[in-house]
Amino acid sequence: MSQVSDTLDTTVRYAGKRTAVVVVTGDVDLHTAPVLRAEALTAVGHGAPHLVLDMAEVDFVDSTGLSTLIVLLHASQKAGGSLRVACVPERLLRMVTMTGISELLPVHDTVADALAALDVAEGAGEGADEAVDGVGSSR
Repeated sequence: MSQVSDTLDTTVRYAGKRTAVVVVTGDVDLHTAPVLRAEALTAVGHGAPHLVLDMAEVDFVDSTGLSTLIVLLHASQKAGGSLRVACVPERLLRMVTMTGISELLPVHDTVADALAALDVAEGAGEGADEAVDGVGSSR
């Protein structure tokens, strides 16, 4: 039986003027989803309505975590942006697909792919190789 973690780490880095990459580490569940929601909404509030969630280090997502993705999708769209997920581990990819979440938001193999697709969709010209403007993290 797996142990539920009360810890979720997020690191937010700004890639371009209107895009934030949120690196998520840990389990996204009832206890930790508010941390992800707060960090991502803070980035949107700071003028980065385009969010890319790097899920490579996520071990588990429950229904609250999935709901959080939908909340972030709506918040980013309301701010004129978008939400994309990247590096979703195989064990979670099936759940994202089966629940229909992948129909609502793009899933990319890498953060670079997500940023490149965002650039194409937006016609922004801000490349995935652009220098990081700022870094912040929380626990």
